[in-house]
Amino acid sequence: MSAGLGPRAARRRALRIVLADDDPVYLRGLATILEDEGHEITARAGEAHGLRAAVADTAPDLAVIDIRMPPTHTLEGLRAAVDIRRAHPGVSILLLSKDMELTHLRGLLEAGPAAAAGGLGYQLKSRVTGADFVTEVVDEVGAGRYAIDGDIQRALYRTARRRDHLADLTGQQLKVLELMARGLSNSALAARLSISKRTVEDHVNTVFDKLGLRPEAKEMYDRRVRAVLMYLASDD
Repeated sequence: MSAGLGPRAARRRALRIVLADDDPVYLRGLATILEDEGHEITARAGEAHGLRAAVADTAPDLAVIDIRMPPTHTLEGLRAAVDIRRAHPGVSILLLSKDMELTHLRGLLEAGPAAAAGGLGYQLKSRVTGADFVTEVVDEVGAGRYAIDGDIQRALYRTARRRDHLADLTGQQLKVLELMARGLSNSALAARLSISKRTVEDHVNTVFDKLGLRPEAKEMYDRRVRAVLMYLASDD
């Protein structure tokens, strides 16, 4: 681990991270940033088979995965991510890609039980450069939340056709769900929609009811995550 820790390192939960990328320069730079912030790199992999083995052997909190990996440099990393999600649902996953791969996002979202799944991030490599941005995204995903690139989100919203289980939502309720998928809290939703927080809570509960999401042990957080998964996983 690097000798000098970043200023935020003492305030965050240190994560055990597996890195997978066939570009050694990019991999080294990413590892340096994360180690400087107090995280532990448990393994590095340059291809998908090594990635699967590294996750199984080291049980990390987070796997950072390049979508295009050897030998074909197509979707080996993405397929490995889906396998990891199914076999190790508690491992958070941060996908990196030079290009958007929207048609394959649904498979990753639906892999593994939603209630047990770790966080999920999907970022374009061109944006994952500065140390502050890298650590912010890693913190979000490592904490079990979502960090999906804004352009990818907008493309999903433009092209997605809602499933039957979303058909009963009113326009306002669908807007609330869309903003939930962007990570807005109830307070932020109230401010964005110019309505009271109580009205937002009523809309959110109605969305849960219409989607058939009943309260469970983890209550709001678990249902909120499952509602967002249902929204993002809508058919094309």
